[in-house]
Amino acid sequence: MRTRADSFASRVVAAAAQPARPWLHVTVSPRIARLLVAAGAGPAPAQPGEDLRNAKLSGATLTRADLTGADLTGADLTGADLRDANLYDATLTDANLSRAYLRDAILPGAILPGAILTRANLRGADLYDADLTGANLTGANLTGATLTGAPLTGANLRDATLTRANLTGATLTGAILTGAILTGANLRDANLRDAGLYSADLTGAILTGADLTGAGLYSADLTGAILTGPDLTRATLTGATLTRAILTGANLTRANLRDANLRGAVLTRANLGDADLTGETLAGADLTGASLRDAILTGANLTDANLTRAALVSASLTDANLTRADLTGATLGHADLTGADLTGADLTVATLTDAGLAGMLWSDHTEWPGTMARAIRDRSEKVRPGVWRVVGSGSADAEIDAPLAPVPR
Repeated sequence: MRTRADSFASRVVAAAAQPARPWLHVTVSPRIARLLVAAGAGPAPAQPGEDLRNAKLSGATLTRADLTGADLTGADLTGADLRDANLYDATLTDANLSRAYLRDAILPGAILPGAILTRANLRGADLYDADLTGANLTGANLTGATLTGAPLTGANLRDATLTRANLTGATLTGAILTGAILTGANLRDANLRDAGLYSADLTGAILTGADLTGAGLYSADLTGAILTGPDLTRATLTGATLTRAILTGANLTRANLRDANLRGAVLTRANLGDADLTGETLAGADLTGASLRDAILTGANLTDANLTRAALVSASLTDANLTRADLTGATLGHADLTGADLTGADLTVATLTDAGLAGMLWSDHTEWPGTMARAIRDRSEKVRPGVWRVVGSGSADAEIDAPLAPVPR
């Protein structure tokens, strides 16, 4: 736009280009405001608690603006630049911050229920205790953001990036986190009851003490995640990857882990009672002292797994692969081992009272408890050199009338 040398607009631009005078505040039309900004002028700072309800601030430059306690209910801040802005205790209920630039913004205690933050840049933002109930954060970038104690009940975080974000103690009940990236995020003691984390990336995330009751983690990646003592009761982990995950003391009662990958996972003292582990990969997993009472492990891969002192009472291990598994001191009373492969497994001091062994494979290197070895040999047929299959039906106690000596090697 061209202006005459003596026009009002040219005089305003010239004045704005002079050294800053903090006492000079002018109110002008939007057209003149754009000229002022082009000349280097900046917006006047908002007053604490200022009423900006339904304000039209789309694309506005509010870098480092002080909006402490401001009421921006329903405001349009689409694409606004709010880098380093102070929005402490500000009210942004139902505000539109779509594509807004809020990098390193200060938002502790801010009120944002129903706010639209789709594809907003909140990298490094401080949202401590901010209320984001029902907020739409689809595709938002929250890398390194602080969300400690923040209420995010019912929030939509689909495809959001929360890499290394701090969500300690945050409430995400019923939140949607489908496809979200939470690599290295801290979710210690967070409430994720009934949250949807389908295909979410939680690689290396910290979920110690988190409540994941009923959470949907279908096909989620939890490789190397730390899940010490969380509640995963009734959680859906179908097809999830938990390779090398730490699940010490985790409660997985009635959880669905069908076709999940727990290779090398640590499940020491974990509660997997009634859990569905059909087809599960637990090769090399540490299940020392774990409770698997009534668990379904049909077709599971437990090769080289450590099941020392594990409780497998009434568990279904039909066609499970327990090659070289350590079952020392394990309790397998009434367990179904039909067709299971225990070649090279160690069952020293294990309890197999009334366990179903029909069709079970074992080898010369399988260690049996007490005097059970000869009885098992008498009930078996050789399949190939050094490998045997239990024939007939019945439990581990069938046809054992008296204590028998171990089979000599």
